[in-house]
Amino acid sequence: MASPLLRSRSALRAVFGPQARQRSLYANRPRTRTLFNFFRRSAKSAQEEPVPLLTEDNLFHPFSKSPFPAVRARGEAIQSLATCPVCASDHFSTHAQTKSQSLAVKFECPDCGFPTHCSQEHWVADQEHKKYCSRLLEVNEDEHDLRSGRKLREFQMPGPQAYEEAISFANWDVFWYTRGFPSMDTERSRRHASKILTYPLTIGSILHQNSGLTLSNQRVTPEGSRSLAALRTMLHVPPGAPDTEEAGAAKPQMRIFILGARAESSLPPHAWEQLCMLFPSCHFHLFFIGPQVSLPRPANSPHPKPPNEFVTKEDIVTNRSVAENESFSTHTPTATGEQREEDIPVYVPNVYEPPTPAPIARLKRTRSSVELYGIPSYTVPYTPQLTITGLQANYAEVHAQFQDTFDPYTDAFFLFSPGFGFPSPNSVSELDGKPYSQIASPTEWGPVVPALLATRCAIFVTGFSPADVERDIRSIETAPDVAGEFEWVITPGENAFGSEKWEVADFDPRVMVKTNWGVWGIRGKGREVRERSAFSLF
Repeated sequence: MASPLLRSRSALRAVFGPQARQRSLYANRPRTRTLFNFFRRSAKSAQEEPVPLLTEDNLFHPFSKSPFPAVRARGEAIQSLATCPVCASDHFSTHAQTKSQSLAVKFECPDCGFPTHCSQEHWVADQEHKKYCSRLLEVNEDEHDLRSGRKLREFQMPGPQAYEEAISFANWDVFWYTRGFPSMDTERSRRHASKILTYPLTIGSILHQNSGLTLSNQRVTPEGSRSLAALRTMLHVPPGAPDTEEAGAAKPQMRIFILGARAESSLPPHAWEQLCMLFPSCHFHLFFIGPQVSLPRPANSPHPKPPNEFVTKEDIVTNRSVAENESFSTHTPTATGEQREEDIPVYVPNVYEPPTPAPIARLKRTRSSVELYGIPSYTVPYTPQLTITGLQANYAEVHAQFQDTFDPYTDAFFLFSPGFGFPSPNSVSELDGKPYSQIASPTEWGPVVPALLATRCAIFVTGFSPADVERDIRSIETAPDVAGEFEWVITPGENAFGSEKWEVADFDPRVMVKTNWGVWGIRGKGREVRERSAFSLF
């Protein structure tokens, strides 16, 4: 006797006849390409990539002969600021008048393209130049590659991470592989990608539970493990639970305060979105606070046109999707954005302190926050997981608005190369007339760091070289109201996610650093309160 299932199938076949069977065969048949499709032009080939202005074997150009105005302007800035290292030595500077006449660097090294000496004679005599000439050549080619017009695949960011795929924070290579980035086939691609991602990845690699900073390698102290455990309690879900966006519906918002922000405030939001991809169930609110924070352009201002039709790829990444995200709503224009286009210089030299970044693109949901904070500011709810707020002021001016809301479980401070140990350009000691260090200056970090320590939230600091890290640590160990008032969270050491690109100082091409080379962390010292009985006195 046939089963009920077979009887139902026979009945359906009798009703629909051979047509149902024919449709099922066509549905299961794999797609094939007919002969005529070979002559049909594909959609991808129709959208051909633009022809690069410079090829891979034509990236080297002396600064004065560069096809890009910004590079030529930088060469002129170096010539006006840098001094010849041979002229400055005692061997050649025998007369003050001769020294003053021959200090300017006017000769461009034929091997690296940078203006390095006052003459070819001094360039030949300088035996130290060959030690850093290869680095300068690397920087020269990187600058021209960014402007070459090729499609920079290293700036293509992956989407959300699959639940079953773990992310490794061992180094850049392993992270890019486990995160699903495009293959970094050349060292130049690594340098480009690491420079734009060093800020969000430095934060993520410290806070993530898979961080390479642990107690076993002595980078995290016992006190630091407690601070990081408190933050990771909110950043991650309980073991076994799916780490998805829905799992964080009831979790509080994580606030990351980036103080003294400069270049990091001008990064495109989709680069900061990579931080959210590391913590799928977390909602971040980033606060960029500092006098050099970039503010959005006014709503009615035209898009800036690059000089002579050339623009860097970093600018293209920064202003990506501006056309579709541009807001035409009326907001109070900021003083930064009111500068006329013809007054904007092609290149602003980096003299002792980084220049204020250019105004950033105004996105569709950008809104002014002046009424809320009382200073030039903006807020962008970029995605449901990421909100960005920028405040163009010293942190001491806005601390009172946040001081009663801090929580070590949900808040953390990041200071990228703050320059604690550098002399203050504004404050001078009344005793000896010497400038204060910036961490002791009342106009810079002097009132800020003690206020941060009082919150008991973790404070993470980076430096651009071993000497910079050591200088900052020595300064906090002697600064008033800071020395003896903190305990270590992360011991000083190299940052695995620092930028791999050399940054050359315009005032001296021999000075080269890497952004976020090292990292360390502290928090306010805790004091235990113990009850003493009357009998303990005897």
